[in-house]
Amino acid sequence: MDARGQVEEVRGLAVVGHQPYLQPGQSFQYSSWAQIGTPHGSMKGRYLCVSEAAEVFYAEVPEFALADTSQLH
Repeated sequence: MDARGQVEEVRGLAVVGHQPYLQPGQSFQYSSWAQIGTPHGSMKGRYLCVSEAAEVFYAEVPEFALADTSQLH
């Protein structure tokens, strides 16, 4: 969401081209980017996950700030 409240929804398979297989206690970290129409905004979401027992669940990503660092003081 940009600073004007414009929301862009992104859907798709994988995380930046990866579909990681994680054992309990493991984590996955990656870098990404977003293009929005204002210097500031926010992002939140969720990832669809499937357990070894074929149970479907979502991993929620809490809202976090997006900011063009050249615009910060």
